[in-house]
Amino acid sequence: MNPALSQLWPYPFERLNALLAGAQPPKDVAPIALYIGEPRHAPPAFLLQALTDNLRAIGSYPLTAGTPAFRAAVAGWLTRRFKLPAGALHADSMVLPANGTREALFAFVQAVTDRSKEPLVVMPNPFYQIYEGAALLAGAAPYFMGNDPHNEFLPDLDGVPGHVWDRCQVLFLCSPGNPTGAVAGIDYLRRALALADKHDFVVASDECYSEIYLDEANPPTGLLQAAIAAGHGNFERCVVFHSLSKRSSVPGLRSGFVAGDAQVMKPFLLYRTYHGCAMPEQVQLASIPAWNDETHVIENRRLYRQKFADVVPILQEVLDVAVPEAGFYLWPRVADDERFTRELFERKNVKVLPGRYIARDGHPDNPGVGRVRISLVATVPECVEAAGRIRDYLKE
Repeated sequence: MNPALSQLWPYPFERLNALLAGAQPPKDVAPIALYIGEPRHAPPAFLLQALTDNLRAIGSYPLTAGTPAFRAAVAGWLTRRFKLPAGALHADSMVLPANGTREALFAFVQAVTDRSKEPLVVMPNPFYQIYEGAALLAGAAPYFMGNDPHNEFLPDLDGVPGHVWDRCQVLFLCSPGNPTGAVAGIDYLRRALALADKHDFVVASDECYSEIYLDEANPPTGLLQAAIAAGHGNFERCVVFHSLSKRSSVPGLRSGFVAGDAQVMKPFLLYRTYHGCAMPEQVQLASIPAWNDETHVIENRRLYRQKFADVVPILQEVLDVAVPEAGFYLWPRVADDERFTRELFERKNVKVLPGRYIARDGHPDNPGVGRVRISLVATVPECVEAAGRIRDYLKE
């Protein structure tokens, strides 16, 4: 067996199941799940119809590179959304379909890591656990950046020693952040690119929450935007990851894409050809209208804004919690994150996630200890009900 498998941590939800083993929630109280970032809004009807209308495509093997129409739709959306110069993003050489960001994030590290050079993969802390697992199974070591309130919950680029940057082969950024909701501005992203130029590594920006933000007039900046501003006209050292899971509330569709530097995407396509990860053509055909429509995404954001507006005042009676810049998570402090999680489940039948399960020790402590991640993915009434239960639990 691959010895690196022994280095992998159990997935956060496995640890949650172990924590809650034997707990008996009240049977007369309906369960509310706020522990996983699985959107529960109704998917757009036109997407479901497009998927149904194109099921006949199941009779053909899909191409790893995707269809020209899918790549063109993605390139068009990126250009519109991030105000890229017309024609700057070449659909044929800079875009690849992916079966959701999780699959692509993992595969990317396997493809670009040079095991012969004692590689490091630098990542935020707390973080999406795929970053760490991808690094370990690619023969690299993860390096965790501080992601603390004093730095506005953005990874502390300046706190990373030069010798770490020298060994870095991939820098993972996640903006808007999971679970903090912090948004990296264009100056921050340009700083990351300057480090990549100096130390010769690739910036991999996980932007799967980029379309869940609170201010319609101020959408989060993307890495490709920063690249243009920094003079990287060919998106040198830049790769971004996007998905319809959050944007269109279709996590089960497994539809996303990777885009960026053609010199990186070319060998990544070679890897993916062997990896066997081609997106089914019917999924591509259903995804095209979703990338071409903003109306359903605006409504999606309205629902999340309503949840924050209704939930946060209730929780502020008992917790130090604030509305984040983007995303759909709350990240409040509690006395003991594991105890809070188990007792809340036992007494109120609400599931949240202990913060320590999505973070690691470093600088020097685990920044998730004493925090919980609350995912506002349930319906508005369910989120309000859960907030009331959390308030009542803490008051009791």
